[in-house]
Amino acid sequence: MGQTLFAKIWDRHVVEDLGGGTGLVLIDRVLLHERTGGVALESLAAAGRAVASPAQVFATMDHVVDTLPGRTDRTIMPTGTAFITATRDAAKAAGITLFDLGDPRQGIVHVISPEQAIVLPGLTLVCPDSHTCSQGALGALAWGIGSSEAEHALATTTLRVTRPKTMRITIDGVLAAGVTAKDLALHLLARFGSAGARGHVLEYAGTAVRALDVEGRLTLCNMATECAAFSAIIAPDDTVFAYLEGRPYAPKGALWDRAVADWRTLTSDADAVFDTEHRVDAADVVPMVTWGTSPQQAVPLGGAVPAFADVSDRDTAEAHGRALDYMGLAAGEALAGAAIDAAFIGSCTNARLSDLRRAAAILDGRHVAPGVRAICVPGSGAVKAAAEAEGLDRIFLDAGFEWREPGCSMCFFAGGESFGAQQRVISSTNRNFESRQGPGTRSHLASPETVAASAIAGRIVAPAALDTAAAEPGA
Repeated sequence: MGQTLFAKIWDRHVVEDLGGGTGLVLIDRVLLHERTGGVALESLAAAGRAVASPAQVFATMDHVVDTLPGRTDRTIMPTGTAFITATRDAAKAAGITLFDLGDPRQGIVHVISPEQAIVLPGLTLVCPDSHTCSQGALGALAWGIGSSEAEHALATTTLRVTRPKTMRITIDGVLAAGVTAKDLALHLLARFGSAGARGHVLEYAGTAVRALDVEGRLTLCNMATECAAFSAIIAPDDTVFAYLEGRPYAPKGALWDRAVADWRTLTSDADAVFDTEHRVDAADVVPMVTWGTSPQQAVPLGGAVPAFADVSDRDTAEAHGRALDYMGLAAGEALAGAAIDAAFIGSCTNARLSDLRRAAAILDGRHVAPGVRAICVPGSGAVKAAAEAEGLDRIFLDAGFEWREPGCSMCFFAGGESFGAQQRVISSTNRNFESRQGPGTRSHLASPETVAASAIAGRIVAPAALDTAAAEPGA
């Protein structure tokens, strides 16, 4: 019987079988950020232990840093400065690589790791962040861990891991024009639910997946944690190899050729058996938006808020009713046309250069609606510099968006900055939980294009609706 891609990487990394389905697994890369990284490093030092392999550990400032122009170590979050300085001091003492404030490579951890080629096909990679699964887009086994696990991985380069099950979602066909990887991710969540991949490594396959560029694959894998997957992974191919070649931490010269030859073997065998299999027709995917307080509570942009009877297979009456109350919506109410107070483009889901290019194409020559606060936060210093070199920053600024420094920003409230209570926000982020973007804030998840179009209209709309309105007589 053939092996799955996951099984091949697992077998390469199991140091010892501990029995009961648990293995001691070699960890190739540890990524840290200032919200938890300093804690893990300080705890390790206090126990009298050193980082076992400093060259394999990378830290960045992203979670609690301010993203306003001219930022310093001072933060809106009262304790943020302490997190930043503690991580900086601990990283220096441990001898690990730090992408500090002011470093052009600084940015959101799951954005900078691929663009620096810290993550590579076939590696194991962990980070104290639930969206570490994003990096499986490059054919790595990457998953989120807790601070105590991070300390163990730092000290030993291993972790005790219960072997997850396997699931494959094969998406064949062609995504329609205007349908993005974010729409695909929300479509899958609406179909399979927030627990649909619990305990599984989720492999995405099929012609529609192979047609995605690396940044689209990163978006798709990013959202796997929202369906409770252990991680997500996509077999590496020529698209991935072309993306990685020449990046700072990618192999060079003869080592590159040897690496690519090995990476080509990292694919599920034709006769590999998965614990669970699903198939999806790409033609069924349309632009999506969330209506509730879970990413699974998503519908087509032209659709309405569902009644509980329509989603009872993946929701509870209590959760459904609570989401309606929190969001100020009613079953049967159309989402298109709902007035918004703010628009946010950013996060490890949708703040890469291709995301900003697509949003800017919609914003060009238009302006944000009166009363709407609009913010764009590039995912990294490299993304910001490239966008500015192309003049994208001017398009955002001229359209009425704030143009920020890299970081997680208002993807979540932990940075101290937030939107207002009961404000309705259209957001390119990954979570719409209660108070995720501020106490009482109502968040709707969508693609960067939909966020941009909605900011212009002042209400939730599909990008195509702007063109339709402009073509109407008297518009």
